Amino acid sequence: MTFSAEVVEAIKRHMNEDHAEDGLLIVRALGGRPDATSARTSDIDAEAIYFEADGEEIRIPWSTTLTERAQVRQEVVRLYKESCDLLGIPARGH
Repeated sequence: MTFSAEVVEAIKRHMNEDHAEDGLLIVRALGGRPDATSARTSDIDAEAIYFEADGEEIRIPWSTTLTERAQVRQEVVRLYKESCDLLGIPARGH
């Protein structure tokens, strides 16, 4: 499955405008960059979400290959909650 350019741009915009702090937590916990100071969603595809963190591209795979847009939200919430658990931070409800 390939998401259209419009879908990718909409998801990136939403992540970067409304969930920038969540992206940073994900990069710190799951992206191998515990000292990252910034992270922006740079791309998504059926296999992973990509962040640019302090000038480096970080790829974080989904738990499964995505086949529809609605799964992106489920996967991002899963990554966020997993990251909070790893970092010992209480997750807020989504």
